[in-house]
Amino acid sequence: MDILPILSTLKRHKTAAGLIVLQIALTCAIVCNALFLIFQRVERINADTGMAESELITVSLSSMTRVENPEPQTKSDLAALLQVPGVASATLTNQYAYGRSSNNSGVRTEAGEQARSRVVAGHYTTGPDFIRTAGLKLVAGRDFMPEEYVAGSSLDANPDPRVPAVIINKRMADLLWPGESALGKALYVYGQQPQRVVGVVAELPSPNPGSEDENSQYTMLMPVQPSFRGGTFLIRVAPGADPEVVMKAASAKLLGNSPGLRRVVRDQETLLKQRQNYYRQDRSMVMLLAGVCVGLLVVTAFGIVGLASFWVQQRTRMIGTRRALGATRGQILRYFQTENLLLSSAGIVLGMVGAYGISLLLMRNYELPRLPFVYLPIGAVVLWALGQIAVLAPARRAAALPPVVALRGG
Repeated sequence: MDILPILSTLKRHKTAAGLIVLQIALTCAIVCNALFLIFQRVERINADTGMAESELITVSLSSMTRVENPEPQTKSDLAALLQVPGVASATLTNQYAYGRSSNNSGVRTEAGEQARSRVVAGHYTTGPDFIRTAGLKLVAGRDFMPEEYVAGSSLDANPDPRVPAVIINKRMADLLWPGESALGKALYVYGQQPQRVVGVVAELPSPNPGSEDENSQYTMLMPVQPSFRGGTFLIRVAPGADPEVVMKAASAKLLGNSPGLRRVVRDQETLLKQRQNYYRQDRSMVMLLAGVCVGLLVVTAFGIVGLASFWVQQRTRMIGTRRALGATRGQILRYFQTENLLLSSAGIVLGMVGAYGISLLLMRNYELPRLPFVYLPIGAVVLWALGQIAVLAPARRAAALPPVVALRGG
């Protein structure tokens, strides 16, 4: 189709055409960035931690009386938990994903306090069986041996503690020793003696998963067993058992396992529910941004429909003349669709420039990553399709006008 007559017509309606172009441009700029933020948040919400989250519950206790030596009580608690119906395994940890605490330590690969830290990593101190209980997957090496575990209370009192081993996640291994095996390598976290890498897990989540801090990608396990007084019981539920029922039974068992020792359950929850609470704001943002996108697209669609309907009414004589000269319904329909395509394309080009500008603004003020190029064609396709769908009804009404009626109406 010859677009010169269309351009000539649009020149006579500069104001209306300019307004719809600006509306499309604004929608394109906002929708491209909003889609990027939505997919970014959705990816964060659905990120795999490598843990058996649906089978995990956490229970934290506080003692109302002073306990000088909590290790025997902690050992008795772990044994008692394994007697609870529906408990597959149990361990202790100083922190866990989606929890309220975050323990991080600088990691050196050279001896000496003056050596530079290579990375700051999430620092898990755990009791035996943590890897199996959490559902983590070892991709190299082994789990800690029983003789490698150190009591947390004795470690705190030692100015030069001896912790022989460490397990790190794969991201940390790739960062410190790219292209090499991390097994047997030395790290310095505790004291002057090295901790040797004995294992690498595929995933080990940060206490704050999805954090924008690059250091949150690196995590490590230390065989430093916390007590009930400073750690949290991580309990894995047996297949088929109800986590809520097991959680209540486990809490009651722990409270009943301390005659003469007054304790209270400080916190108890399934890990899935903690994940839901952790990502509540992210889900709200996704819904808000999705609502903004839908609202803008609806307003833009109504704007296109209104403008096209107005132009059909204004061009009734032109339509009748073209039909009288032999133009088919399909040609009239294509005329309005082509006109909308030109307006949409102009708006999309301006919108892409605006989208890039908004992206730079977000990067500068909110430290967000740059808008990936792929979202620009996505936004363009959405707006092209929206324009063609919105103009279809007015264009079909124009194409359906009989020549005699159109000329008489003009």
